[in-house]
Amino acid sequence: MLVREKIKLLRQSRKWSQEYLAEKLGMSANGYGAIERGDSRITVEKLEELSRLFEVSFGELSDDEAANVFNLMGTNLNLGTQNCSVNSTSSEFESLQLKHELEKAQLLNEAQNRELEMYKQKVADLAKVIELLERNQK
Repeated sequence: MLVREKIKLLRQSRKWSQEYLAEKLGMSANGYGAIERGDSRITVEKLEELSRLFEVSFGELSDDEAANVFNLMGTNLNLGTQNCSVNSTSSEFESLQLKHELEKAQLLNEAQNRELEMYKQKVADLAKVIELLERNQK
């Protein structure tokens, strides 16, 4: 999966708009949109900032990381394109597409799980604050 696809999935999983993320990155919404569309390249600095915002490792956003996931799944392909080799059958292509979609779903699920854990921690922290406030009122 391409970096821009991962960024888009992570953004969507958090229900963030492109405008919101552009503001966090200190850039225009059009500039950020161009990154997600692949019309513009992302700088290493922006990628590092995105990894902090999404609370994922820098490696999780890199193309190499996605290639490793596909290799673990038994697929060796160039993730930068949607093309199969000339000798690939239709079913092989469909299988590759399904594996690609599975990886997207897994990344989205992982992002949602991280977000859920973050919210659980916030709830626990707020419960502690409430407990302290109740003690102070007595």
